Amino acid sequence: MLLHLSVENFILIQSLEIDFHKGFTCITGETGAGKSILVGALGLILGQRADTQVLMDKNEKCIVEGSFSLEDYGLEPLFDNNDLDFENISTFRREINPQGKSRAFINDTPVNLNVMKDIGDRLVDIHSQNHTLDLNEAGFQLSMIDSYSGNSEELTLYSNTFNEYVSIKTELADCLERERKANADQEYYAFQFDELDKAKLLENEQEEIEAALELLTHAEEIKTKLFAAVQLLSDSDLNTLTLLAEAKQLIDSASRYSGQLESAAIRLESSYIELKDIALELQGLSEQVSYDPQRIEFLSQRLDTIYHLQQKHKLSTVNDLILLKDSISFKLNEIDSLEGHISVLQNNLSLKESELSTQAVVLTGKRAAVIPTIALEMETVLNDLGMPSARFHIRLDTIGHFSKTGVDKVSFLFAANKGGEIREIQKVASGGELSRLMLAIKSLVVKRSMLPTILFDEIDSGVSGEIAGKIGTIMRKMSGTMQVIAITHLPQIAGKASQHMLAYKEDGLHNTISSLRILADDERVNEVARMLSDETITETSKAAAKELMGNRE
Repeated sequence: MLLHLSVENFILIQSLEIDFHKGFTCITGETGAGKSILVGALGLILGQRADTQVLMDKNEKCIVEGSFSLEDYGLEPLFDNNDLDFENISTFRREINPQGKSRAFINDTPVNLNVMKDIGDRLVDIHSQNHTLDLNEAGFQLSMIDSYSGNSEELTLYSNTFNEYVSIKTELADCLERERKANADQEYYAFQFDELDKAKLLENEQEEIEAALELLTHAEEIKTKLFAAVQLLSDSDLNTLTLLAEAKQLIDSASRYSGQLESAAIRLESSYIELKDIALELQGLSEQVSYDPQRIEFLSQRLDTIYHLQQKHKLSTVNDLILLKDSISFKLNEIDSLEGHISVLQNNLSLKESELSTQAVVLTGKRAAVIPTIALEMETVLNDLGMPSARFHIRLDTIGHFSKTGVDKVSFLFAANKGGEIREIQKVASGGELSRLMLAIKSLVVKRSMLPTILFDEIDSGVSGEIAGKIGTIMRKMSGTMQVIAITHLPQIAGKASQHMLAYKEDGLHNTISSLRILADDERVNEVARMLSDETITETSKAAAKELMGNRE
C-alpha cells in the first residue's frame, strides 16, 4: 500500500510531503484546490507519461517519489523478472527535467516507463469519474468477469496461444499470396530458365569466341603474311638468316685480328639464334592457321545466341546471364518449396486452433460458473447502495471466432426499478446509477484481488444524501482488505473515512500554490461541517458532522 508521497515542482504543488495510513482515507477541498493534482502526481510514479507542462517552475525539474509497502502481495517474481531488487518497502521515483527528459527509478535502479507501469498496475487502481463510462464497454465487462473468476493464468496461456495462432495465420496468408503470384509467374520463369539452361553458357566464353572468330575470318590474310615473313627470314634464295650467317662468319674470321670485334660476333650469333627461332614459330603458326567455314558458322551462331540473350535481359556479359539463370532457378525452387511450407503452416494452424478451442472452453466454463454468483452479489451490494429493486443479469454469448480474450462476449443487463425492462446498462443506467454500479463491481473484484490500493477520484457524481452515505459505507468495508483513497465532495463519504486530508490553495508572492495536509479530529469536524452547510460552518452543521463521523460502522 502507499505509505508516503513526496512531490516537488508539479503543476501547482511547490513542495509536498504526506503520509498515508492503511484503511480508508478521504481527500476533500474546494473546487480547484488541487485534489486531482495528487492523482496526476501519483500517476507519474505508476508509469504514466508526462511532459514539461507539469513543471510549476519551468527552470527546475519535477520530482515525485512514493514509498509502498509490498509485503505479502506476491510481487517478488515481478521484480525478479525485471532484474530489480525487491524490498518490503520499495521506493518509486520519477524525475522530469526542463528539457522534457523523464527518468524513472525503482529502489534507485533506473527502469524504463513500461516496467514502472507494469509494476504500478499491480500496486494502485486509479479509478476516476470518466472511467465509469468504461462500464458500458463490452471489453471492460468481460475483464471484470475474468478478474472475479481469477482467470489470470488461463488468460495468459490463451493469449500466448492466440498470439502464436495470429502469427501463423499471418504467415500463411502471406505465403498463399506469394504462391498465387508465383503460380502466375511460374510458366514465365520456367521458359526463361529453359532458354538460358539450353544455351549451356560458360564463364568468359564470349571473349574467347570473339577472339577465335577474329582469327578465323582473317585466316587467308594471316596465312599469306606469315608465309611471306617466313620466306624473308629463311626460305627464299636470298633470306635474312643466310645473310646473317655469312655476316657472322666474316666477323668471326676478322675477330682473330682484333679483339674489339668479338663482342659484335657474339651479338650476331645471338641475333641469328633469335631470328631462327622466330622463323620456326611463324612456320608453325602458318601451318595451324586455316580457313574453316564450318567453325566460323558454329562460333557465329554461338555468339548470336549470347548477344540475343544479353539484349533480351538487358545484360552485358555471359557471367551476368549465368547469375540470372541461378536466380531464376532459386525462384523456381522456392515456388516448389512454398507448397510444402504452406502445408506445414496449415497443419500448425489447425493444431493451434485445436489448442485455442480447448483453452477457450476452459475460459468460457469459468466465466459461466461465476456469473450467477456475480449477479446475486451485485444485487446485494446495489441493495446496500439504496437500490432494493435493482436487477442485475449477465448474458454470455459466443462471438463465433477467436479473439484475444477468447470466444465470449458478455453484456451487463440492468433494471433499476421493479417492473422495469432489464436492458443493457448503457441504454438504461443514469450517471448516478453508473457510479453505484461501478462501485459495486469494484467492491466485488477487490475482495478477490491482491491489489494493495484503490483510489476513487470523484466517482460519486450524481449521488447525494443517504445514497452517498451508503457509498461511504461500501468504501469503508472495502478498506478492510485494502487501502482505499477517495477524492470526494460529499460529506457523507468523508465522514466514513479513518483518515481525512484537505487539499487547499494559497496565494504566494508570484503564484498560487496547492498543498495537502492531514486533518486533526477537530479540523475534520469543521471540514465536514463546511461541506454540509455550503461553506458556512454552524453549530448545527458541526453537530451533523460529528454524527456523520461517529456513524462509521
